[in-house]
Amino acid sequence: MGTKRPRPVVLDAGALIAVDRADRRVIRLLELAQEIHVPSGVLAQAWRNPARQVRLVRILSSDEVTIHPLDAGIARAAGQLCAATATSDVVDASVVLVARVVGGVTITSDVDDLRRIDRSIDLVSC
Repeated sequence: MGTKRPRPVVLDAGALIAVDRADRRVIRLLELAQEIHVPSGVLAQAWRNPARQVRLVRILSSDEVTIHPLDAGIARAAGQLCAATATSDVVDASVVLVARVVGGVTITSDVDDLRRIDRSIDLVSC
């Protein structure tokens, strides 16, 4: 019986906003994470004024954080995923795609929306 390693964590915009608002639960989850993944569209949704978003800037500057680009391949895959699930939010679709790739748990404020896209991904509500 070995020690269970922390899984990668994927953040949606609600999770980044929770960090920005000093949500202790979300910040604690991130402190325990060894890998944090943020799709670039999510970053765009939450990034407003870095001079006032000190907590967010600190988390995103960490070596444990990977920002995933919304390149042509991911954009196509997100569009196809939206078509397949009759949804329209390509940023939510990109969150699901990143979660699938890294095998992580997703911290989200949009549990219902992400479940509509993929019932099998692990979600933690914030």
